[in-house]
Order: sequence, then C-alpha cells, then structure tokens
Amino acid sequence: MFTSGERVFRKMRSSFLPSVAKQLFKDIQKIWKETSQIPDDLLIALKFVFGPSALQALDLVDQRSVTCLSSPSGRQTFQVTGGSGRMYICLVSCHFCPCPAFAYTVLRRNEGLLCKHLLAVYLSQAMGVMQQETVSDQEMTTLLSATSF
Repeated sequence: MFTSGERVFRKMRSSFLPSVAKQLFKDIQKIWKETSQIPDDLLIALKFVFGPSALQALDLVDQRSVTCLSSPSGRQTFQVTGGSGRMYICLVSCHFCPCPAFAYTVLRRNEGLLCKHLLAVYLSQAMGVMQQETVSDQEMTTLLSATSF
C-alpha cells in the first residue's frame, strides 16, 4: 500500500517526464529508502539529465525548501522557497512553475526538462523529505489564483 505522497509521486512521474527521468527518480527513491544517500553514479546521472539545475535542486532539497500544501478537498500543490527567498507555487499536475527560469529555459528555449524548483519537488518526493502543510480550501484557492501563468 502506498502513502498519499508515494501515490502522488507515482502519478506525476508518469505524466510528463521522459522514461529516463522516471527511472532515475525511481532509482533514487529505492536507494534513498535503503541508505539515506544518493550514490555518485545517480548524482552524475541527475547532472547529465537535468544539467545545472540538478545541483541547485539538491541544494533546495537539503535546505528543506519544498512543502506539500494540501487542502481538505484533496487538492495538492507544492511551495518551493527559491535561493533568493521567493516562494514559487509549483503545479506538477500540469508541469508548471511560475519562475523566470522555467519560462525561459524550459518553455521558450526548450533547453531543459525542469527548472530547479520542479526538480526539487520530484527529488523531495523521491527522498521522502518534503514538509507537509494543510491549508484551508480558501487558502488553496487564493494560492492557485495568485500563481502567474
């Protein structure tokens, strides 16, 4: 039986990412559960697949910058505090982050799969190190409506 975080992780992995990225997150999840470490070969693979955002995302994970926000109605989104202190609401269900790097690098130039914020969400879920916070349905609506598209 899967926890709600594992179910969300499995669902989002299957939605948008190439199979190599899906397998990488699966491998990280398995090894992290066993050792609480990411071995060098997987770190190299992360860097190869995701480029410079891999190290930046790992730094965000180390700083516990990812929070899963859940509402009583069952909606979930992810809040990531960036390196500058700015908060981003990441929508993994539609593979979106409102940060400038996502808009420019991922959407406009098509040079990356994810920004560091979305990658930090995937890594936090794979490693099980995400913070959890419950917000009211009204707060969730406010957060989602304030997210720039």
